[in-house]
Amino acid sequence: MKTEIKQSTIFFEPDILKSLEDKATVTKKNISDLVNGIIRRAFEEDREDLKAFEERKNEPDLDFEEELRKLKKSGKL
Repeated sequence: MKTEIKQSTIFFEPDILKSLEDKATVTKKNISDLVNGIIRRAFEEDREDLKAFEERKNEPDLDFEEELRKLKKSGKL
């Protein structure tokens, strides 16, 4: 089954384009495949973060300063 491909124009800063070109040469992949993979991984990380936030939404909020005092008092910091 072939994935439908859509075309878009993206403007890269020169140093980013050079890095993509170098990576494409080394990996023998085209720039489109590299960019799609990078974006796919970034979105997957976002999904993992959102899942973790959802799982922890009912946990109590901690006061940073209070927790810092506790760590110092216990000798852990």
